[in-house]
Amino acid sequence: MCGIAGYVTDKKTSKKVLKAMTDRIAHRGPDAEGFYLDDNCALGHRRLSIIDLTTGDQPMYNEDKSIVIVFNGEIYNFKELKKDLDKKYKFHTTSDTEVLIHGYEEWGHEVTKKLRGMFAFAIWDTNKKELFCARDGWGIKPFYYYQNNGTFMFGSEIKEFLDHPDFNKEFNGDILSAYLCFNSTPTTETFFKGVKRLEPGYQLIYKDGEIDIKRFFKMEFDVKNDDMDKIVKDIERAMEDSVKHHEIADVEVGSFLSSGIDSSYLVSIAKPDKTYTVGYDNPKYDEISYAKDLSEKLGINNVSKTITKEEYMEAFPNIMYHMDEPLADPSAIALYFVAQIASKDVKVVMSGEGADELFCGYNTYREEIDQSWYMKIPYFIRRAASGIAGLFPEVRGFNFVYRRGRKLEDINIGLGRIFRDKEAQQIVKLDNQINTRDIVKPFYDEYKDQSNLVKRQVIDYYFWLVRDFLHAVDRNTMMFGLEARTPFLDKEVYEVARKLPDSAKIDKTTTKVALRQAAKSVIPNEAYKKKKLGFPVPLREWIREDDLYNNIKEKFNSDIASKFFDVNKINRLLEDHKSRKKDCYKKIWTIYTFLVWYDQFFVKI
Repeated sequence: MCGIAGYVTDKKTSKKVLKAMTDRIAHRGPDAEGFYLDDNCALGHRRLSIIDLTTGDQPMYNEDKSIVIVFNGEIYNFKELKKDLDKKYKFHTTSDTEVLIHGYEEWGHEVTKKLRGMFAFAIWDTNKKELFCARDGWGIKPFYYYQNNGTFMFGSEIKEFLDHPDFNKEFNGDILSAYLCFNSTPTTETFFKGVKRLEPGYQLIYKDGEIDIKRFFKMEFDVKNDDMDKIVKDIERAMEDSVKHHEIADVEVGSFLSSGIDSSYLVSIAKPDKTYTVGYDNPKYDEISYAKDLSEKLGINNVSKTITKEEYMEAFPNIMYHMDEPLADPSAIALYFVAQIASKDVKVVMSGEGADELFCGYNTYREEIDQSWYMKIPYFIRRAASGIAGLFPEVRGFNFVYRRGRKLEDINIGLGRIFRDKEAQQIVKLDNQINTRDIVKPFYDEYKDQSNLVKRQVIDYYFWLVRDFLHAVDRNTMMFGLEARTPFLDKEVYEVARKLPDSAKIDKTTTKVALRQAAKSVIPNEAYKKKKLGFPVPLREWIREDDLYNNIKEKFNSDIASKFFDVNKINRLLEDHKSRKKDCYKKIWTIYTFLVWYDQFFVKI
């Protein structure tokens, strides 16, 4: 696990510039740094040593040094791949990086299809004068790129580009209202004009000033109507194998632990010596007691921390700097604190992301069963009722009628829509705002022949798991030089999950039906029954308290706020929440998060 940076240019390369770029992300790799420069290409690396602690430094080369790589991630099947390669290629290290180099020599761009793991890498082929880059199919590791003035640059984090003379820092306001709806950046474009993220499962080839992007992986579903006993055994087998591979390291591996099934399942299989949990004084939001109960039953250690409102808010601006883009998921801040305490003991932790998207863990999925009675009403009647409901404020009953009177692709943008488009665009003062429907449409089109349940999974995967949860996990852990591994997001686990019938995903009483049955066999308490909380945060209550309320009000009435938002409308949200007239805390927090983030990158830098 590391940080990568680099550029290809028609000018002279500069080690000073390259080092400044990598210094920006020194937190991702505190153990070592390395550089490669020739007339056209500069590659930089910051290393967090996990596998092959003594000889795994990067950039790394093939035998004749015609190929050089910088790589961030872990290839869990590197030992198996090495067996296929060692008869033809000579290995000088025991690292997965060298397997990746020789894999590229043997299979070219097809190497990505053979990899089991998380990765973002760039390979410079000196003979072809070609830069070959790729990002893993799950989007666990980040990869950004930017092209300007004869230079193509890439990196693990956007902030690296600030140190390159060919980077023009410009704000991209076209996606602001969409951000308010999603609470994260939902497009390939970012809030920095010209900076794009390479999407999960894509390769990028840069040669002769041209960018060529190709896809090598996409989620596919092929339902098999196996009996439940076989399904459960397949899940058990895949999860045990995945955890075993995710434990490969030359350092100790710990685990995050909440009160829910996902992390509890991982911990019950792996039984790491150390687990880590955060909570709050409010019992409603506290998961520490559950985590300690499971740890005691398993005979392992649990380290916990109770987060106060004051330290949560004090850390917030720095976290937004490390996020690169505004991310208004409150649990992202909780991840900062759990990563902080884990980093004092270990270099690697396991985390439970991906289970809800692959095995259907969100309660919204149950709408396909719970609301099936309403869907029997003729569509034209439901559509008319939806039009009327849409005229009213967002309250529970009207929301139901509004949503279920529209086609899924017209209204659903995933797990936790914050604003409706109309309200967001009325609040944002900038023109040319992108509609959320246009953002998700390509995905609905691609999976148009699948069930509504599968469509929900796909949208949640691409727009919430990748852009919100995995983004937060990567940045918060790497901030402390900590590697996070996600065993649910694994090739073998996916091969089981993609074949599940609906009955193994949801029923009238619960979610993740088959996964819960599999987890029940190893979890020694009743965590397999619990609904997902995922490090919840008492922001709803905090915002009503005078100190945070006044902090937010000051931001809402600042010059920056008036530049982007209708100040009267955003203040009305705050006052309605303070007086308990409406529950607006998610909307308030999304706007506040943007303002804090903007201050970090466009005022202070």
